Amino acid sequence: ILFFAAFKLWGIYVATGVAIAATVAQIAYLRMRHGKVEPMQWLSLGVIVVFGGATLLSHSETFIKWKPTVLYWLMGGALLVGQLVFRKNFIRSLMQGQIELPEAVWRRLNWAWAGFFAGMGMLNLWVAHRFDTDTWVNFKLFGGIGLMFVFVIAQALYLGRHVKDA
Repeated sequence: ILFFAAFKLWGIYVATGVAIAATVAQIAYLRMRHGKVEPMQWLSLGVIVVFGGATLLSHSETFIKWKPTVLYWLMGGALLVGQLVFRKNFIRSLMQGQIELPEAVWRRLNWAWAGFFAGMGMLNLWVAHRFDTDTWVNFKLFGGIGLMFVFVIAQALYLGRHVKDA
């Protein structure tokens, strides 16, 4: 939201600087408040610093437009590598304390999230390269959140059929 507001007020380069500063502040806050920062949050910080920094240094908005795709593909890739290489379902690891599901459903859920992240990464690139920056920023906030919301609702409807009664 800070990126969106800064973009609308001052443009892509100020918005990129705001996104970097906000992410650094978020990590600092989490570290001070909880003493721990999740690996995905560190990864997100690294990606925003690298791609945001490249945007600011090169004065090319292409780098910041790639950032969401890189994050989506890293998350989806982590789910795939976990499942295929380490035989570990990271979605299950995150959610098994809240919900009990059959193993086959956990597997489908993991694949669904990996596919969703792959698709979101491709969609982000398509919008970034086919439309102007203003349209991309609007899509990044509203389209990304909207699609995530629809995906989570569809997932909830699917999971509702498979949840084991306590």
